[in-house]
Amino acid sequence: MAETGAAPAAALRDVVVHYPGRPPLGPLNLSVEPGEIVAVVGASGAGKSTILRLLAGLEGPSEGEAVRGSGRGRTGFVFQNPTLMPWADIRANVALPLELAGTHRDVAGRKAAGALEAVGLGDRLTAHPRQLSGGMAMRAALARALVTEPDLLLLDEPFAALDSVTRRRLIEDLHRLWTEHSPRPAMVFVTHDVEEAVYLAGRAVVLDAATGRVTADLPSPGAFPRPEGWRADAGFRAAVERLAAGLERSMATAGQKESS
Repeated sequence: MAETGAAPAAALRDVVVHYPGRPPLGPLNLSVEPGEIVAVVGASGAGKSTILRLLAGLEGPSEGEAVRGSGRGRTGFVFQNPTLMPWADIRANVALPLELAGTHRDVAGRKAAGALEAVGLGDRLTAHPRQLSGGMAMRAALARALVTEPDLLLLDEPFAALDSVTRRRLIEDLHRLWTEHSPRPAMVFVTHDVEEAVYLAGRAVVLDAATGRVTADLPSPGAFPRPEGWRADAGFRAAVERLAAGLERSMATAGQKESS
């Protein structure tokens, strides 16, 4: 649940992004409250990853503004691939953002070990990326994003390449880690999977396939962490169908524009 009464953790306000050779994206309007989990769904090319880059400050808007809240301003980013340094062990990989921020190497190493313990890799501190399964590598990437105790955690389809069982376990772990943090970071999670969006997030926004504008903002029922068997709950199933219908409408509108 979002922490109300505070400035947003991040927001896009009337943002337009121009790219050569294609129509602009936007205007985009999105506000993410502190401690809130928001899923972003949409067709390929709708601007999902662009939203994450804007929120992270990796890309600037052509028009409008991308703003951050009044917290520490720390942002964690988990990409589609783990992007671990192959020559370094996992503890060194996770410690890197702390060391880059000026933390002493010994302190960074201890914090990295704690973060890896939290994601279930406490016994693999000296392993190298080639020695890890896909799920383990993504856990290491998640530990690296969380080790700085970010105010905002951005996730760009990090589980897309994993099998369904591993994906479910990682989502459960992500909920647990989010619940245990105080204060809880805001999270923005990009996915193509409507069931994943409803299960993971407190609300899901749908992007128009043609313009990238938000066409639907749908709440997900239930509390975090999700109770066992919640995927079979009638409320969950209904929310999934609502989100799927919203996504279908956003894609149908784009098709009509292309054929007109």
